[in-house]
Amino acid sequence: MSTEQEAIDWRELRFTQIELANWRNFSAATTPLQRRMFFVGPNAAGKSNFLDAFRFLADIVNVGGGFESAVKRRGGVSMLRAFSARRYPGISIRVRLGTDDEESVWEYELTFSQDNQRRPVIMKERVLHYGDVVLDRPDGEDASDPERLRQTHLEQVNVNRDFRDVAEFCASTRYMHIVPQLVREPDRSVGKANDPFGGDFIEQIARTTKRTRDARLRRIVAALRVAVPQLEELELTTDVRGVPHLRGKYKHWRKNGAWQEEAHYSDGTLRLMGLLWAVAEGRGPLLLEEPELSLHPEVVRYIPQMFSQVQRRSGRQILASTHSVELLADPGIALDEVVVLTPSNEGTSVALARDVEDICLQHAAGIPLPEILTALTGPRGVDQLGLFGARS
Repeated sequence: MSTEQEAIDWRELRFTQIELANWRNFSAATTPLQRRMFFVGPNAAGKSNFLDAFRFLADIVNVGGGFESAVKRRGGVSMLRAFSARRYPGISIRVRLGTDDEESVWEYELTFSQDNQRRPVIMKERVLHYGDVVLDRPDGEDASDPERLRQTHLEQVNVNRDFRDVAEFCASTRYMHIVPQLVREPDRSVGKANDPFGGDFIEQIARTTKRTRDARLRRIVAALRVAVPQLEELELTTDVRGVPHLRGKYKHWRKNGAWQEEAHYSDGTLRLMGLLWAVAEGRGPLLLEEPELSLHPEVVRYIPQMFSQVQRRSGRQILASTHSVELLADPGIALDEVVVLTPSNEGTSVALARDVEDICLQHAAGIPLPEILTALTGPRGVDQLGLFGARS
């Protein structure tokens, strides 16, 4: 191994490939991953479940988490195992971590099932570093004490020293899906920390150092003007109870304008604020579900460009599911940045758009990508919904 290889810090890594077996909708799925990815498919194809595989790894290593807790939070092994699973009972997640220059710096594989008491149990845990085996379980100690197989080595700091970069990278993965009603709730943050649905979104802003916070808010205002042209300024304030609020100054017929707090923002404005803050925060992978929700179609068109601009600054990987024709209309989206999910009786299949011949042929013929994908992923027989409620 070269000195240059050894010097790669976990903050420089991204997911370069994921392989799933018997995970929720997917009996078998493998796809390479770029720094920016869009997951498309019909309703119930498994877009959220696919992203949840990355969240699962994060839940294992985050404070207050752990393997057993991550499985329990999802309803147990029986709820995670694909319905199409037959002879092979194990659920498997295998990821590669690398860079643009080196696709396979680390590889982590976890396969698990459940015992006779329906408790999750590890069947295999394996770590490779540049192809060399760092961890391979079950090992001799596991054989002498099977209870050890109820915990991953990934989550245990006393045994993951040789591959702690993998643990820290997984812990840096963040999921964000702002629910505006939670942000507006006066007691939103009680008992919550890093809530992916925005319960403590403004508290997260408040915990950021003033210099960093102010710089980010200025960039958010500049981006928000595309959607909210009247917005002139954003600042953090605190009420008499010590509760932080995000206050915005809007252009107004009066000289000094008008100030509003988060309780008065529209759903779209709050979601866009949360999205912009999330993509500017941290370096770990960011998971987004339908970032276009509540936003005007013309604003949605700018989301892929915004991702690219942020990534040039931070290098952060962004994985997003979407149904939006407007979002996919960005001509800068490459066919290897789109993952197409196709459901069937044997589970959902996964393929890069570049590997689907029909998509490539139509794209080469000049047909816009959104038009191609809508035809492939749109629900069949959707016109029948118009007959709902009609008399027979």
